[in-house]
Amino acid sequence: MSDVNDPEMIEKVIQFYIDGAKSGRGEDMKPAFHADATIFGYIGDDLFAGPIQKLFDWNDENGPATGLKAKIANIDIVGTVATVRLELDDWTGHKFTDLFTLLKVDGAWKVMNKVFHLHA
Repeated sequence: MSDVNDPEMIEKVIQFYIDGAKSGRGEDMKPAFHADATIFGYIGDDLFAGPIQKLFDWNDENGPATGLKAKIANIDIVGTVATVRLELDDWTGHKFTDLFTLLKVDGAWKVMNKVFHLHA
């Protein structure tokens, strides 16, 4: 089920997420995620956790991140699963490291889980 185009396909999925961050529209991110995806991470001492809709809502409230710099630091693929490490700088003044778990569902890569670290 692996495909030589998998890394490129995964990069395109992550680009939906990046583009949504830049536009400030959660709707622009949705194509990257499975409908049942989840998110986990800390904002200060508070756990930010639950269905991925929480990310979309936060993004809508946060607004466009026009100065965002994003770099895929790593993609690791094993058959129908993959992980991606994404470094984000200046997301409206914040720096994040995102770790994504992806699954190839019906031939298309989808983010199943996002875990993030908000840098101080």
